[in-house]
Formats: sequence, structure tokens, C-alpha cells
Amino acid sequence: MLSVNSNFGASVALQSLNSTNKELNEVQNRISTGLKVASARDNGAVYAIAEGQRARVSSVAAVKDGIDRASSVVDVALAAGKSVGEILQKLKAKAVAAQADDLTADQRDALQADFTSLRQQIDTISNAAQFNGANLAVGNTALNVLISDLGGSVAATTDGVQTAAATTPLSGSALVNDLASTSDGDIIEFALTGSGGSTLTVGVELTSGMTIDGFVEAVNAQAGGKISASYDDTTGQITYLINDTSFDDLAVDAGGAAELGDGVATSTVSSAGSNTFQVTGFDFSLTGSILSSIASTDISVSTAAATTASNAIDTAITSLNQSLATMGSQAAALDIQNDFLSKLSDTIEQGIGNLVDADLAKESARLQSLQIKQQLGAQALSIANQAPQVILSLFRS
Repeated sequence: MLSVNSNFGASVALQSLNSTNKELNEVQNRISTGLKVASARDNGAVYAIAEGQRARVSSVAAVKDGIDRASSVVDVALAAGKSVGEILQKLKAKAVAAQADDLTADQRDALQADFTSLRQQIDTISNAAQFNGANLAVGNTALNVLISDLGGSVAATTDGVQTAAATTPLSGSALVNDLASTSDGDIIEFALTGSGGSTLTVGVELTSGMTIDGFVEAVNAQAGGKISASYDDTTGQITYLINDTSFDDLAVDAGGAAELGDGVATSTVSSAGSNTFQVTGFDFSLTGSILSSIASTDISVSTAAATTASNAIDTAITSLNQSLATMGSQAAALDIQNDFLSKLSDTIEQGIGNLVDADLAKESARLQSLQIKQQLGAQALSIANQAPQVILSLFRS
């Protein structure tokens, strides 16, 4: 039926053209932004997931920055330790030279002067080993590093062992024998057990004249970063925490010396949570337990004194190397975690892309199809608009 009041064909053509134009605009937006989900209007659920993961990527980046700073702190401490080791080698040479019987008093004094000058550089190097205000080469100060953006509970856990409080707390420079009923040569054993059945036993031998701080350092060194020990001289308590997440139980066999860890429940220990890693600090200064034995050594007194100094230097070199090995393993652990976080960030970014990125090849083909459809729709509308003109031809004479 022909009518001048309505044109149904034109209405249908117009609706089809409007729909095509809308689809064309959407495709053009996807191509221009590269996203199929650019806002919550496009797909609310997917947009929410993508935004949450973008926040996770930012958090991981912040953690990586923290690990990078911590790695720099460790690298500076390692460099200081290496320099101290080189000085110890030179001191060893001076001590060996001073053992010669044919030296005159003046010659011994000259060797002692060189010895003292070299020794003074140790404190200078240790105190200068700072990065961003942190120094792992002085004072046995540990560094807690955030290694994950997840976790972080500070509630009481079973991640370690805490000794009973001492009746009379002692300073860290006191002898271990004064704190506990032990003897030189006793072995303190630390048994780590994992839920998967993995086990590791670390033994620390008590040596003559070992201080409490020295014992704590020995535990940290022997455990290779898997256990971190610390001493609180206000309570006389020693705390051992598990650093390696592959282990979840720690038992200490101190041969009956409760002051060193026997028979103490693990549930009383609070840890920094599973998202932190503690880097053990050591004291490379002359007041630390590693080098305190050579702090006032005089090789000019006699051949015997030079021999004693030489032996003390050998012990110091051994302790220093153990400390550097521990610190090196912890630095490697930080590098591994940093590498993992880089891969994690890349994987999350890829996952976000899978959710929101547009397939440009598909969108390009769709664009061409819609452009042709738009042209055809415009022609159809033009034809439909001409239909009422046919009515006029019926009235021509």
C-alpha cells in the first residue's frame, strides 16, 4: 500500500543504518584505543577484574623497587667485607714477617706501625658501607625486606623458637658459658622440617671464648640464611626464625641448655609474616665479634706475640668468609625473588591484555564490512525515501 502519511520502508532502512553506524563507532573506538573493554560500560565484570590486576602490577613494581634497594644495601656490605678481607690478608703478611727472630726493635716497631695503620682502615670501611642509610657491615643489624605484595600477617606463628627468659639478662658481649650450662666443643643442633618431608640439620660448635653475639652470628652464618637468630639483652632471650618458606618447623637441641633453645614452644614467636625476607647483618668493625680478637694486637712485642696475632687473623678471616658466604646467599635469594616478580608482572600484564585488548585484525575486517553495510544502508534509505514520489505519477495527466 502506498501512503503519503507513512513510509515503512524508509523507517526500516533508517533503523538499520543507525544500528550500523553504532556498530561502526564501536569498532572505530576499539581500533583507536586498542581495547575491547575500555570502560565499565563495555563489560563491567571484565573491567573490574582488569583494574584489580592493574593495581596488583603496581604493587609488584613497588616491591621490586624495595628489593632493588635492599640488594644495593647488601652489595655495599659485600664490597666492604671484601675490602676488609684484603686488609686482613695484608695484616697476616705483617704478622708473619714479625715472627722472624733477626728483626731489630726498630724494624718490629715499623711493622707494628704499618699493622696499626692498616687495622684502622677496617672501621673506616665498615662505617662507610651505607646505602640509603642502611648498613649491614656494622652492629649486626638485620634488614627485613618486603618480597611479596601478598600476605604480611604479624600474628603469632609457629615460624621459629624463642628461648626462655634468663633470670639475670646478660649483654651480648658476655660469654655463652655464662648464659647457659655449656662447655667448649658442645654442638647446638637446629633441625628444620618441611611439610613435604624435606629436612635440614645445622650444627653450631661452641668455641672457647665465644660470646652470645658471636654464637648468634655463628648460627646465622652456618644456617646460610635459612634461620635468623637474634638476642635480646633486656630479657636474655634468643629468638630463631625460619627464613626459608620450604620449612615450617624448627627444633633446637642444645643438650639440655634451655637458655639456648631446649624445650621451648614455638607458638609464642611472632614473625614479620611470609611476605618478608630477613637479610642478616654482621659486624665487620674492630668492635664486632669477628675482628675483636685483633683490635689491640701488638706484633712488635715478641715473636710469640706475632704468632698469636697471625693465628687470630686466620680465625678472623675464616669467620669473615663465613659471614660473606651467608650474605652472598641471601643476596642471591633476593635476585631470585626479583626475577620471579619480573616474570609475575609480565604474566599479569599478559592476562590483562587477554581480557581487554582488541583483536585488531578482526576489528579491521569488521570495519570494512560495516563500511560497506553503511553505504548500502544509505542507498536503501535513499530509495525508500523516493517511494512516495510514485503517488504523484498516478495523478499526472
